[in-house]
Amino acid sequence: MTDPGGKKADDLSTIMAQVRQLPPESQASFVIDVIEGPDRGGVLSVDGSAPSRALVGKSPVCRLGLKDPKVSRRHLALEVVGDALRLTDLGSTNGASVNGVRFVEVLVDGQGELVRLGDSVLRITRAAPALVAMPSGSSFGRVVGASSEMRRLYPLCERLAASDVPLVIEGETGTGKELLAESLHERSARASGPFVVFDCTAVPANLIESTLFGHERGAFTGAVAANRGLFQEADGGTLLIDEVGDLDVALQPKLLRAIERAEVRPLGGSRWINVDVRVMAATRRDLDKEIQAGRFRDDLFYRLAVARIELPPLRQRRGDIALLARHFWEKLGGDGPLPYEFLVRLENHDWPGNIRELHNAVARRLALGDLAHALSIGQEASVALAPRPGSEPPPPLTPDDVIARVIKLGLPLSRSRELVVDDFERRYVQSVLDRHQGDATKAAQASGIARRYFQLLRARQAGKSG
Repeated sequence: MTDPGGKKADDLSTIMAQVRQLPPESQASFVIDVIEGPDRGGVLSVDGSAPSRALVGKSPVCRLGLKDPKVSRRHLALEVVGDALRLTDLGSTNGASVNGVRFVEVLVDGQGELVRLGDSVLRITRAAPALVAMPSGSSFGRVVGASSEMRRLYPLCERLAASDVPLVIEGETGTGKELLAESLHERSARASGPFVVFDCTAVPANLIESTLFGHERGAFTGAVAANRGLFQEADGGTLLIDEVGDLDVALQPKLLRAIERAEVRPLGGSRWINVDVRVMAATRRDLDKEIQAGRFRDDLFYRLAVARIELPPLRQRRGDIALLARHFWEKLGGDGPLPYEFLVRLENHDWPGNIRELHNAVARRLALGDLAHALSIGQEASVALAPRPGSEPPPPLTPDDVIARVIKLGLPLSRSRELVVDDFERRYVQSVLDRHQGDATKAAQASGIARRYFQLLRARQAGKSG
């Protein structure tokens, strides 16, 4: 399921030919008419072919734009689900109601339901079924998913990989935003160039500017040598700005200039340096809400969101749970088929932590075998069972030995659980690195996770054993 990183994407027709199409299938289709309010007469058609939910609101990214001052920038999301249309209130200021009943999420049949948003009223009617051709693939690069929610994204992903425009990837934590960005890079004409990630939540605010744009020697206290920023490190490749919604508002104009002018000036420097970088941004936040709250600049948003893709949460792509679980089971070295009873438990979980949580659940099962049933599937484990500083590493332990050793420590349940699970994490990192002669990139690919996440995992384990 992994694509070679050096693949070029300069021939769009060749790329699109690789996405096999299933015969067109009939899907429900709906028409949304604006019958009251400033935008009376507006019309939107929605069927199952759209790669993302159709948004309604005042933001330029909304497919149905409304000028009603009582309507939020992103007020409502519309999505075809089976034979119905799902309406989701996106945390709007004034709420939404259908036939006079306020809702957060509701399914409608398209029988003339009236939806009120502020002073605007929308009427939803069912249209003739649409014939929609869906790709038959189960992955894009290292992004895995065969549900209709994911398959309808793949043609858009192919086009985005062949393009060089800035892109915003939206989605909840753990939905695979960074892995998608890396897969887009690997399928692009920039695949031979660097893929660099900057996490806005991982760097102190006072160091962000020098981290992104670099600095000259003596630019600030502690700057004992000149340093190339991440824009220069990504020259000829792709820079992913992760959690861009958390970027300090004072630094946003400088990022905007770097993207618009394709040049940066290191902190303390006097000259501008040209850079050739494709910028992608990822966020778990609703950037339109951040703009409304004054925490994000609208001009930066418009510059970044030349293209936009929204990754669905795992709870909305339940057909992918078994596929992903088997994928992780194989990648993590599981012997034989995935146990049926374990798969049933996975299918019945809501996955608030999304794909990352599912990956950890499979890793925990491989570490503990049948003992894993005593642990909560939703528990994220991140603390290592490491020796005390200066002591010799413990001899290899079986899962039963690990359990016995942890129980003897007399720690609380949550802490004990973390120690047991992370003993597997530590051994797995070392094992996969050994199999690939220390090559972290190949090890990450074999592990089925993004390079940066693998590097963080590796650094964390190294820090705990040092």
